Amino acid sequence: MSMSTKKKNSTSFLVQGSILAMASLVSRMIGLLYRIPLTNILGDTGMDYYSTAFDIYNILLIVSSYSLPLAVSKLVSANISRGRRRNVYRILKCALLFATISGTAAALVLFFGGDFFTAKVLKTPYSIFAVRVLVPTLLVVAILGVLRGFFQGLGSMMPSAISQILEQIANAIVSIWAAYVLYRLGAKAGAVLGNTENYAAAYGAAGGTIGTGVGALVALLFSVFVLFAYISVYKRQIRYEKKGSEDSYAYIFKVLMITIIPVLLSTTLYNCNGLIDRGLFKHIAEYQGYSPDEISNWYGIYSGKYKTLINVPISIASALAASSVPAVTAAYTNRRIHEVRSQMHTAIRFIMIIAFPCTVGMGVLASPLLQLVHFSDETGLAAEILRLGAVSILFFSLSTLSNGLLQGINRMKVPVKNAMAALLLGVLTLVVLMFAFDLKIYAEVIANAVFGFTMCLLNAKSVKKYSGYRQEIKKTFLVPAVSSAVMGVAVWGIYQAMFHLLRSNTIASLAAIFLGGVIYAAVLLALRGLNEADILKFPKGEALVRIAKNMRLLR
Repeated sequence: MSMSTKKKNSTSFLVQGSILAMASLVSRMIGLLYRIPLTNILGDTGMDYYSTAFDIYNILLIVSSYSLPLAVSKLVSANISRGRRRNVYRILKCALLFATISGTAAALVLFFGGDFFTAKVLKTPYSIFAVRVLVPTLLVVAILGVLRGFFQGLGSMMPSAISQILEQIANAIVSIWAAYVLYRLGAKAGAVLGNTENYAAAYGAAGGTIGTGVGALVALLFSVFVLFAYISVYKRQIRYEKKGSEDSYAYIFKVLMITIIPVLLSTTLYNCNGLIDRGLFKHIAEYQGYSPDEISNWYGIYSGKYKTLINVPISIASALAASSVPAVTAAYTNRRIHEVRSQMHTAIRFIMIIAFPCTVGMGVLASPLLQLVHFSDETGLAAEILRLGAVSILFFSLSTLSNGLLQGINRMKVPVKNAMAALLLGVLTLVVLMFAFDLKIYAEVIANAVFGFTMCLLNAKSVKKYSGYRQEIKKTFLVPAVSSAVMGVAVWGIYQAMFHLLRSNTIASLAAIFLGGVIYAAVLLALRGLNEADILKFPKGEALVRIAKNMRLLR
């Protein structure tokens, strides 16, 4: 392969990844914005019920269909790279059948097992109302995942990107409206039953989850429309393709299962961390004598405020991981090992350039950011755990990406083993910190960070072992770290000065964020963390280069 072709593939990979990453970021920002009024409606207790329902739902979603987009995109990409379009069409039909079966099975488990999970396992019985509402969503999301994986495997991230944004818009509108209406209805029911606060929060949480189902349905309808618009073109391409061997549906189903199961195990273990930690934390805290209302309040702050904020930058890594798998798989399938390593290097550098400033920025501006998004001066515990846990952004961004890279080079079982080791260490950390030091919710934050850090180390070692990729340190880690440190000091000073002069947290925060971004970019370019060739790989790279040169940040 020529150097120009390699450069084109690398640029296309980053551009496609950036499209999905930007859509994911926009979706997360919409999610963050609607979480503000949702949190204000439900309160911290209601957010605990809401997030508990989602923890249960997410595990069943992962088991039934979460790995489908990744698995389908991997198989589609591998077959497209070999010119086997007929086989790709068979993969699509087989995956849709699998999604229907698995989604229905998961929905039945959630419907009949909801009481056990909420009351016995997670000690949050009032979250059952929200759990019930999420039952049909499992089938919708399973089918949606197949369609997203199909388009990603073809190398087009746009259908997935647009469907994500439409999904979040519908989710936001319906969630806020339904939460408000049902919260008031729950308050009336609670007044009759003598427990106004808990029933209002429980009904409101159920209203919030209605939006999830409606959003998923809107995204599915859009994806189906795109599929029908595209499929006629695709069938014409098949007619012009030379007839070759086609895999049987039984064989495709078998390959699909072989591809899904390791991804499923890895993702389940990766995400079970939160569910296991929640269950352990609540059981231990109850054993230590803390009241259920106090525990729900802590976890509502942790999940509704802390996790919501740090998940915004982490979502970029998730999107880049999803987009990197087809490109890495195609290169690996055709034994273009140099290209595989090049794409790994590009993806890791890109995500570190984003994760470092987000980590430092959220740590430095923890209280101002929480005041900004929740319109409240009372940030106490939320600000403390955000300052403590901001480093998790770095760990989870890198570990999420490295999971995708390992799956892209057919090392499907490796992330499973790594996740198991990280999960055990994280659980051990949580138990020790709660029993030995009684750190309350801080123990949860630290244990979560330990899990992410362990995954980073184990995955990095595995990537090097199985791909021969040698991690470059200076430009990937040191320069972004130093640039972020400089930015952090500047951001703190700018915020303090602006707030002292204007007494406005909103103006001071927005000014500090904007100027902090400019300072970070300036230092990054000054230290040669990025050059013109790197920037040109980004979406609108030429425009970014012109801006940087006009600001004299780039020569």
